[in-house]
Amino acid sequence: MTALKIKAPRGTFDVLGEDAGARTTLEAQARATLEGAGYERIETPAFEATELFARGVGESTDIVGKEMFTFNDGSGRSLTLRPEGTAPVCRAYVEHGMHKRRQPVKLWYLSSFFRHERAQAGRYRQFWQVGAEALGSEDPAVDAESIVLLSELLKQAGVRSGKLRLSSLGGREARSEYRDRLKAHLRAHEDSLSEEVRARIELNPLRAFDSDHEGTRRVMASAPRLLEHLSEEDAEHFAQVRELLDVANVAYQVDSTLVRGLDYYTRTVFEFTSDALGAQSGVGGGGRYDGLVEQLGGHPTPGVGWAAGVERIMLAGELQAPAAGQVELFVAFEGSASRPAAFDILIEARSAGVKVQIELGGRSLKGQLGHANALAARFVAIVEGPETVLRDMEGGGQERIATDTVVHGVLRGLRAI
Repeated sequence: MTALKIKAPRGTFDVLGEDAGARTTLEAQARATLEGAGYERIETPAFEATELFARGVGESTDIVGKEMFTFNDGSGRSLTLRPEGTAPVCRAYVEHGMHKRRQPVKLWYLSSFFRHERAQAGRYRQFWQVGAEALGSEDPAVDAESIVLLSELLKQAGVRSGKLRLSSLGGREARSEYRDRLKAHLRAHEDSLSEEVRARIELNPLRAFDSDHEGTRRVMASAPRLLEHLSEEDAEHFAQVRELLDVANVAYQVDSTLVRGLDYYTRTVFEFTSDALGAQSGVGGGGRYDGLVEQLGGHPTPGVGWAAGVERIMLAGELQAPAAGQVELFVAFEGSASRPAAFDILIEARSAGVKVQIELGGRSLKGQLGHANALAARFVAIVEGPETVLRDMEGGGQERIATDTVVHGVLRGLRAI
């Protein structure tokens, strides 16, 4: 009978070898950068109530309308694999009463997410993001620091040809008034728009700026810009964000066509891109979402945050796997009678903090020594009952000692290095 070959589902992948090491490096960089700035690690469940994303992300978005993996849990409840991280973090903020803590509450995550979209280089149906959220302050310095932190992380990861696009969507009132102007503009040129944009005029007209349709792009070239219709307060907020980015020497391009694909954004929005990624150049981005927590049932709470795709960073960056730690002791033995004594050395050595491995592959003694050499083990213990040959693989010497003194001998040798 032919064995069934089972492969990973389309749009998913296994993390192996050097890629796993590079991810470890990125996680260490993210932890050092973000926790050094006062952000605490948070991990939310892989699936949430579907209503969280319908209400928080927006029913008119592609994520909710086309890309979510939604299922019934068998008890009549609709659950969804999380497609993004901000709404779950805000849900956790409300659920755990974080508004009672000193504000802003600063949280970061590195988690897997799920979207049913066409798989391509750096974009998968299961993907990973590193993200940061700061909730409880509308100070422009929170926006600026958030952008600076992502900029630092991308630099550390060696992201090539990185650029920052920056804009403001204004507050809810200014945005509502602008939407009316934009919808009027779109309706006046409806015949030139793509079918998808025409269908979204009422629900999400701002997404017309993202269209690649030639006719739509011509229409949007003459469309009113939200940056030109900000309230005095929103304009001042945006000016202060830019001033602080200038202080931090973070270069940016003000782009009045920049919109984010999620409904919850207000005021500051930004996106980092890399020419190394080609047409799909986005590496990470985010913005301010001052109404989201309240929309999810919490107190009025301003917030700002971002997420960056781990796979996108790895494609555009130059991450190196951390150097593997040297095996300090390899325990070899010949015959099953010596296995208990060898295993006892293994346990004692690990308790003493020695980096140790033992023969597990059933190799001959010659094969074991070859394996120890391939591991670049500093010492090799060849257990022969009550006595053991302890070899110094770097110095070239060896000695026959009592088996119960092997760990002491290894520690003495390591201290002498």
